[in-house]
Amino acid sequence: MAQLSTILEDGCDRYNLIAPSRGIKPLKQKRTDVSPFTLDEVNLLIRKVRPDYRGYLTLRLLTGLRTGEADGLQWQDIDFEANTLRVERTVSRNGDGDTKTEGSKRTIPLVPQVREALLAQQQASLPNCPWVFHSKHGHPIDVVNFTNRIWYPLLRHLGMKKRPPYQMRHTAATLMLASGENPEWVASMLGHSTTEMLFRVYSRFVPNLTRNDGRAYAGLLNSNQAQSVTRKPSDQKPLDVSTLSLAQKAQLLADLTRQIQTN
Repeated sequence: MAQLSTILEDGCDRYNLIAPSRGIKPLKQKRTDVSPFTLDEVNLLIRKVRPDYRGYLTLRLLTGLRTGEADGLQWQDIDFEANTLRVERTVSRNGDGDTKTEGSKRTIPLVPQVREALLAQQQASLPNCPWVFHSKHGHPIDVVNFTNRIWYPLLRHLGMKKRPPYQMRHTAATLMLASGENPEWVASMLGHSTTEMLFRVYSRFVPNLTRNDGRAYAGLLNSNQAQSVTRKPSDQKPLDVSTLSLAQKAQLLADLTRQIQTN
């Protein structure tokens, strides 16, 4: 509908016509289903998955790479000296392709757990195979086979709620936000050009993960109020009378007189 409306509006603008699509409201979009794993569940998934898929789950759960980005990762994209990896391409059943957007091409720092997992994966990889994660024949991981033969059986074995592998990306995003990382940095790590989608999709999970329900803000205000009440007179800077106007001096004198009479 969006593409059709754009075509109609462009054509009508050229000939000074009223586009029939201007009064049509966009279809209501289904809210993104976000069901991230907790940090304890993340550690359990990594520990219990088959050893040959341990590095794959570690990467996806802790970096937030999209499925095609993780499947398309090559050894030439990883710089162990700089401790980074570069997202350059995607891979799917339709073949190799470019990233979702130009902004999706990004450099991601390697946290220690991901670095160790990639080093272990390097030791177990097939010689001269360009793909970081591959099948026994040296082909990129097939997402359907992984989902049905590895992912869902793992969730059933651990008694976890059934959810698609894409929830690993949501998990990384919520954990980054819950740890207190700058939202702009988190957005760049996920390949988003702005933080708009970040707050719209993930923000409601951050209070649950950090157990932050407004008490930190209330604590700040209460602390500031307590400091103002208990502040000693010696903590206050002496008043420079020479800087006051004649009217201010008169008001100050009146206030002092009133305090003396009250005491």
